[in-house]
Amino acid sequence: MALSRIWSAFIIIAIAVAGFKCFVSGDGNIFSRMVTGKVDDAYETVYYQASGNPQTAGFVSPDSFAKYISAYGYVPADSLHPATVFITDNAVAATGMKVYTYKSIQAKLVKHVDGIIESCKSTVTICIGLIGIMALFMGFLSIAEKAGGIQLLSRMIEPFFSKIFPGIPKGHPAYGHMMMNFSANLLNLDNAATPFGLKAMQSMQELNTDKETASNAQIMFLCLHASGLTLIPVTVIAWRAALKSASPTDIFVPCMIATFAATMAAMFIVAFRQKINILQPAILAWVGGLSVVIALLAVYLRTLDTEHMQSFSGILSNGIILLIFILIVIGALYKRIDIFEAFVDGAKGGFETAVKIIPYLVGMLVAISMLRTSGTFDVVINGIKSLFTSMGTDTRFVDGLPTALIKPLSGSGARGMMIDTMKTFGPDSFAGRLSSILQGSSDTTFYVVAVYFGAVSIKNTRYAISTMLLADLVGILTSIGLCYLFFGNVQ
Repeated sequence: MALSRIWSAFIIIAIAVAGFKCFVSGDGNIFSRMVTGKVDDAYETVYYQASGNPQTAGFVSPDSFAKYISAYGYVPADSLHPATVFITDNAVAATGMKVYTYKSIQAKLVKHVDGIIESCKSTVTICIGLIGIMALFMGFLSIAEKAGGIQLLSRMIEPFFSKIFPGIPKGHPAYGHMMMNFSANLLNLDNAATPFGLKAMQSMQELNTDKETASNAQIMFLCLHASGLTLIPVTVIAWRAALKSASPTDIFVPCMIATFAATMAAMFIVAFRQKINILQPAILAWVGGLSVVIALLAVYLRTLDTEHMQSFSGILSNGIILLIFILIVIGALYKRIDIFEAFVDGAKGGFETAVKIIPYLVGMLVAISMLRTSGTFDVVINGIKSLFTSMGTDTRFVDGLPTALIKPLSGSGARGMMIDTMKTFGPDSFAGRLSSILQGSSDTTFYVVAVYFGAVSIKNTRYAISTMLLADLVGILTSIGLCYLFFGNVQ
């Protein structure tokens, strides 16, 4: 029910904002962009003249502003193309031209994103790509289950998981599936984490007495999963290196701390709602042990340069996947089961699951697309910046917030926003570093809800979404605080 209300609110708000822009602000093309727009649509060329200092709006130099605005089709005027827009740091008059300040022009710019039609197409494309991955990993999981590997892993993790998942019987395969999912998340293996997570949800659904309502165990698992605990934010570091950051890895420790804080917040919030005692020795021992491992890994990785860190993370992540595969096959040979038949049986289930989530994913991604194309995000960002400016507080963090606001809705959208922020303000600017930390310290909440609950046909998500968003908020606030702590002297 909560998901239905949120989904309806997304659509109503998006259309209301678009209607205001069309009939009040005069943006006659906004409805077309919402329905048939494409991310690669060409921008209308606008010739402009600029004067004054763009640093008043947070840009590091005139060149960075010119680079930022060129992405929206704005080109400096020349002798052949007179300016129709004048941009300055104060609202002075200019004959025959529209006048904007460096701040106000940002509210006018509209980033092209996929509309409703293209979002539907991309959703199916995503699911087609997911089919192969799901079939592969579900196939190997089927082998592991028949060989007893999942049961062995379940017994290993049981002392901890039995405390935070009291509704799951001892030795249940769900423990093993969840452990595989969390391990894949820790290593930033998104493609591997999804099949393991879906298998965990299906295992817990077998224990669920109300098949349309999320169980306590499912809520705890999904909230921990959505908090996105990751040891090494490989993709963030790679993008920072590609954009010529002087120190691409300097956001590594803040990312790790922020995502750990979000995960702990998710666990404590759900434990409070489910009346689970977090202060049990088994829970404290596992959390303390994980904290020590994270601290030691952070100390070691801080000694590596960018190239060696990426090499280490690649070997660790991909090596563990191959190690899992060979251990499963060796275990199956020892147990003398029909390995290929077990793989095919599991792969069939992966195909069926990937197809089953398409309607849920279409609905969620279309609603998110409408929010983006209507300019709702821009309204929120500009409102936040105006609020903190009027309060006279430091507003450097606001330029990094678009990544945080989009991340719960769209992973690719947040990644694009992070890259755009780093291109505009510089990868080593305060905003560039903050957007990187925010990208590496949270997960796509609504995507996770649509895929994981959709895979087991859960309609009543209870308090799962509110808990995930609260954990996201903890991650955002922690990220901002850490960015000021580590990079507070950076503009």
